[in-house]
Amino acid sequence: MADSNPERPSNAKPARNLSPEKYARLRAEAKAPYRGLRQFIYVTFGASGLIGAFIFFTQLLAGRGVGATFPNFALQVGVVGLMVWLYRLEQRAGRRERMKDEG
Repeated sequence: MADSNPERPSNAKPARNLSPEKYARLRAEAKAPYRGLRQFIYVTFGASGLIGAFIFFTQLLAGRGVGATFPNFALQVGVVGLMVWLYRLEQRAGRRERMKDEG
């Protein structure tokens, strides 16, 4: 028995009730699910690391427990650096996909 509603081919045009912008956004989300959530997490963890680095830096300036405070400060700076790097990777991947879709 033949199916009355076959799957749409991948090169099909968007439905008439979807704007081209919305269709493009949905395609991008389907290609890279949760990109926005990942970017939010990177920003949140980066901000947390920045706050921690500021706290440990002030403790270093005050001279309180330098032996224990410096490794914690270095860890917080490392977290901030890692989050910046991951965020930039995510941005580049998004730009590449947009360029690919446009070109």
